[in-house]
Amino acid sequence: MPRVRFRLIAVMLALPPSIARAQTPAPAAPLPSVVLPSELDRVLRDYERAWQAGDPAAVAALFTADGFALSNGKQAVRGHDAIRAVYQGAGGPLRLRALAYAVQDTVGYVIGAYGYGGDSTALDTGKFILALRRTGGGPWLIAADMDNSNRR
Repeated sequence: MPRVRFRLIAVMLALPPSIARAQTPAPAAPLPSVVLPSELDRVLRDYERAWQAGDPAAVAALFTADGFALSNGKQAVRGHDAIRAVYQGAGGPLRLRALAYAVQDTVGYVIGAYGYGGDSTALDTGKFILALRRTGGGPWLIAADMDNSNRR
């Protein structure tokens, strides 16, 4: 048995390093951005402005009255007051970009990526899904915002 183990270790050490590297997947390239219709793009830009200003009330105002914030590493919260509270003290140079979207009648969604600072896709640090809703041709509001980090 010790001989078999020794031979196995010897064979593993003799393998060229390129074989080991070939088994490690390369990081995926960032997905390309898509251009949103202006009424959906407004939701992202308003979110960025409110976040950059460190204004949790302005962020919460972008949500429906019964909207959800489903942030990475936090409990789900619902409603303007809870959303305002969960984003208290948050802010910074947030950058949002859309990867896909769809709308039909009064519901829609935006799938996107976020980062802080710059405008390069290489700066994506996480991704999000915004479920959107509007009433009577009014502005699109966020019914649910789910995000998570690209970090493990």
